[in-house]
Amino acid sequence: MRDRGWNTGRSSTDVVRKHRPDYLIALYTGILMLLGLVIMYAIGPQRANVLNAALGSDFSDSYFFTKQIISIVIAATAFVIMALLPYLLIVKHASKLLVVGLIACVVLAISGLAGLSFAEEVNGATRWFNLGIFGSIQPAEILKFGMLAYLAVFLGVRATAGEINDVRKTLIPTALVSALALFIIVVVQKDLGTGVSLTAIVMTMLFVAGLNRRVGAAIVAIVLAAMLVFIVTAPHRMARVATFFQGDNTSTEDGAAYHIQHAKIAIGTGGLFGVGIGNSVQATGYLPEAINDSVFAIMGEIFGFVGLLSLIALFVALLMRLLKVMDGLVDMRLKLLVAGVFGWFGAHVMLNIAAMIGIFPLTGITLPLLSFGGTSMLFMAAALGMVYHLSQYTIHPSRIKEMTQYEDPRSRGRVGRTRHTGRRRS
Repeated sequence: MRDRGWNTGRSSTDVVRKHRPDYLIALYTGILMLLGLVIMYAIGPQRANVLNAALGSDFSDSYFFTKQIISIVIAATAFVIMALLPYLLIVKHASKLLVVGLIACVVLAISGLAGLSFAEEVNGATRWFNLGIFGSIQPAEILKFGMLAYLAVFLGVRATAGEINDVRKTLIPTALVSALALFIIVVVQKDLGTGVSLTAIVMTMLFVAGLNRRVGAAIVAIVLAAMLVFIVTAPHRMARVATFFQGDNTSTEDGAAYHIQHAKIAIGTGGLFGVGIGNSVQATGYLPEAINDSVFAIMGEIFGFVGLLSLIALFVALLMRLLKVMDGLVDMRLKLLVAGVFGWFGAHVMLNIAAMIGIFPLTGITLPLLSFGGTSMLFMAAALGMVYHLSQYTIHPSRIKEMTQYEDPRSRGRVGRTRHTGRRRS
């Protein structure tokens, strides 16, 4: 499959010769998945015992470990498929991916209102399709991936044409589709955490595409105002924010502070090298969502400060590989795809860790590739597999500067139109 005429009149293979992919992306992804499996092996039996005592269920000691193995196999398969899938299929069908995500979310909302059994309601919110023995799937993740693909193509074309700051052609369409997605996720599904990560995806792509700083500042102000409205209109979110601002002065009797207090206790208990696998106290029922949103705190208790620093270093190393791939791509659409994945992955890492150590309010956002649950891991792995595939089409950034030295006169951003791309480099 060849890509002709969208910005250079040449095929992508005429511009960049395919070369070896960035194997470190696959390596870091695999290590993170295996770490998540180790954690599930360590605290899965404790989680099963807690649920059995509280709900009268009959989970076996190996239940969560087995489920995590299945999730990893599915996610690894998604990574491989995306690593082999021609990127032009993503570019060609980007709008269809967005439509599928929107339809899935709308169907879930209608099914929840109708009280259908497969629309799973948890804590007053309907966010998952219950698939019985096949587990559950969160359509918001489909919508995020669809938004990533659609906006990368849309903004890539606009940026290449020098129209990234055009209100009518670029900013209004982007705002409308983003507002629709956020309304479905934050208002209908009551999932502010996913809404924040989606916002991070959109904003990262806009700034990489060359958004004017003043326009960007105005957009950030609007987004913050919208987030403020979402917070003040939801009592549980207001309670989390109030707890955050009270900090360590929060009363131990304050139920809203219970989660963050025990997260800090878990990290503090771990000391320098941790209490070791199988010795976690907070995983026995004290720390909520020990295998999901709070897995970072549990890892701090088990592996200690040194273990957490190593984990953060691993996340940073993977994020740096994403930036390197992004910098080496010529096609703006592909560059924005990677930028969106960087914003997605980075937002999850920073917000989850920040919440667990008390420097950001709790948002209910997962730690990528480590938290228990299949849908988030599946789509994150698929996105990383896509970046792995795109890493085969990079060139040195200095060559990109040579190729873009003649800028489109209509462009007021940092992105010019490539004209001289006849030479090829592996």
